[in-house]
Amino acid sequence: MKTAPLATLTAFAAVVGGLLPSLCGATPLESQLDCKSSAHRFIAPLVADKSIDARPMRVEANSVNAFKPTQGSELTAYGFRVYAVLGYEHGDDMFKRGSGQPINDSAYGVVVLAASETVEEKVREAGSTAVVKQIVPMLMTAVFCDGSALRNTAGPVTTEASRNR
Repeated sequence: MKTAPLATLTAFAAVVGGLLPSLCGATPLESQLDCKSSAHRFIAPLVADKSIDARPMRVEANSVNAFKPTQGSELTAYGFRVYAVLGYEHGDDMFKRGSGQPINDSAYGVVVLAASETVEEKVREAGSTAVVKQIVPMLMTAVFCDGSALRNTAGPVTTEASRNR
């Protein structure tokens, strides 16, 4: 039986040891990507526990806000590292309005670092109805709940202020 040199085992342990803390400390988001929530309920806890920056790094014309994960937050979705957290909810001060027509009353999701075909497979295995869209071929994919499931099952999204008029 052949044995591995001590230096090889030490190097292997260092590599695996460097990976394990980030995998063990990862915060998985796939359970919330079932498209049965709202952007506020998805994003507010991530802001509160400082997993993402409170200010969006980008606001699209359709009002989708892109929030950057904070250093060391280790967010994952379907086993893939999260590059950005996306969201917009009409009438919610947490989100900035873009220059064009908002995408929906409430929409949310993530951008992960993985190819779209692989992400699509994992999303469907989990039973999510999220839209999966390639952002950068073979590198980045968006998993997005556009609010249509909420509208169809829960009626329109309203805010406390609009009910008290």
